[in-house]
Amino acid sequence: MPKTKAQKVKAVAEGVKELKTKETLVFADFKGVSTEETKRLRRALYPSGGKFTVFKKRLLRVMFQELGIDVNPKEFEGQVGTVMSSKDISEVAGTVFKFSKETIGADKQLRFKILGGYDLKAKRFLPGDEVRMIGALPPREVLLGQLVGAISGPLRAFLYVLSEKAKKSN
Repeated sequence: MPKTKAQKVKAVAEGVKELKTKETLVFADFKGVSTEETKRLRRALYPSGGKFTVFKKRLLRVMFQELGIDVNPKEFEGQVGTVMSSKDISEVAGTVFKFSKETIGADKQLRFKILGGYDLKAKRFLPGDEVRMIGALPPREVLLGQLVGAISGPLRAFLYVLSEKAKKSN
């Protein structure tokens, strides 16, 4: 049953109100994704303050125009679902990317395709490839651990050489 104009106006107002509290948007084509899989995505997004919602492209465009967001959802092919998060793109992209990798169909094609993202703070659109690359990165804590390891490795080797030299000189 189609929505009335009053229902659409209410949906746009609620969507604008919600978007004002968010920091990151990720757009995805969810054609072929089951309801159970969608519920699993919503549960996975919950800890990062994320929410997966579906708006008609036209209504989403009206919301974006109201907020000054320069993205036209009609340019995306297929059905567009929007992941809204109050966290940084790096935190939500990992969850969405992981879910996307889990939705490979029998024909070896992804059923949940990341179309792009939008950083609401920086007012910058991110292409789908960039969002996938960010999502493929390890979590922040792992990257910091790798950085510490890369810095301390040469120091440890230098200290080992010095200790061996000290043993030989005694």
